[in-house]
Amino acid sequence: MRASARAQAKVRRTLLSAGAATAAAALLLTGCSQDPAETAKQGGQSGDSNRTTLTVGVFGAFGLQEAGLYDEYMAQNPGIRVEQTSIERNENYYPQLLTHLGTGSGLADIQAVEVNNIAEITATQADKLVDLAKAPGVDKAAYLPWKWAQGTASPAKGGATVALGTDIGPQGICYRKDLFEAAGLPTDRAAVGALWAGDWNKYLEAGKAYKAKAGEGKAFVDSASGVMAAVTGSSAQRFYDEQGQVAYKTNPAVRGAFDLAASFATEGLSAKLQQFTPAWDQGFANGTFATVSCPAWMLGYIQDKAGPAGKDKWDVAAAPKPSNWGGSFLVVPKAGKHAEEAAKLAAWLTAPAQQAKLFEKRGSFPSASAAYKLPSVSGAQHAYFGGAPIGEIFARAAEGVPVTVLGPKDLVIAQNLADIGMLQVDQKGRTPQEGWEAAVKAIDNALDQ
Repeated sequence: MRASARAQAKVRRTLLSAGAATAAAALLLTGCSQDPAETAKQGGQSGDSNRTTLTVGVFGAFGLQEAGLYDEYMAQNPGIRVEQTSIERNENYYPQLLTHLGTGSGLADIQAVEVNNIAEITATQADKLVDLAKAPGVDKAAYLPWKWAQGTASPAKGGATVALGTDIGPQGICYRKDLFEAAGLPTDRAAVGALWAGDWNKYLEAGKAYKAKAGEGKAFVDSASGVMAAVTGSSAQRFYDEQGQVAYKTNPAVRGAFDLAASFATEGLSAKLQQFTPAWDQGFANGTFATVSCPAWMLGYIQDKAGPAGKDKWDVAAAPKPSNWGGSFLVVPKAGKHAEEAAKLAAWLTAPAQQAKLFEKRGSFPSASAAYKLPSVSGAQHAYFGGAPIGEIFARAAEGVPVTVLGPKDLVIAQNLADIGMLQVDQKGRTPQEGWEAAVKAIDNALDQ
């Protein structure tokens, strides 16, 4: 599926919503889903020559076409035809996007951008993109402030909002009720959330309490790397400072997250698994671990891997602190053939009403906070997770996520902290200091520092 567990959000949005609670929907993976062809046209209609054709370039089964949004827009706008092209994997799609932006040719009228690439886009490509804050129907107040900020260039780069968010990945803690009960811990989701409310260190203490009664072979968390990603994601400053300089080595929030996550390994609370591997998948079904930090899109993934036997055993509670993992954007290149019409379409696709439909049909959690009041979001429950009110849980988490400073090499730094540093602590028994030093060396080499 992907090279490492930290290639974030490439399997996002597998969440089941209340309106799409079917077994088939649980298997819908966007971002790294298998498409019939690397560049298959989708979502278009054969029309007469008087219609304006707008092209949308995405990666994977992005969800917009699958949710029927293109068809709906075309029905409302008879003069428009929408055609989508998709490249299966973002690591193939994104370099091509940069090349096309550089040459000003080969671009779709609308292009998708993954959250791990948005900082580079706003920093280096903003002058080649339409300011979507000025598009008809776009209301800044309807969107989460931190998501809006991610798609906005710095004042030095013009300050234009060149990307509108499609979805996000607010996180909770998914847990096994039966394993909690056996260890004498509460099982009610409100009481479980209260165990660690406001402090990731309380999550560690809950793990120690669990271990004291759970017995051998029943880890509290799936992996130390998963904990680190969730803790890091709840910080406003992570790998870069506000001046755009790499700062992970001197940022106490990053080192604190690394050390805290390492404690889950050294205290014997981790199942020592690498996320998105066969062993990790099997762990959901086998009850190998009691909790996992889970973005909204991961619920469907858990349902798929845990299978029918896991129904009503899994539940979801609030995380210690709001955190986000995943999400994407739409941008409109100025070099596109129909930039004005494309901006209208991009604005419509990312409007709260359409984001609510995308959540209902595909499980993509809205980045437009105005959508949270709509019944399909506010009333959403997940039958597999004991009827958990997922709309409420993840909306509350989304609204608490800090405005995070993003950098162009966030993914490189995160991958090496996880797969070079933390994995050595978790699986090879290295000390936290040894793991940190190995990660720093790998990151510096990758960044040519």
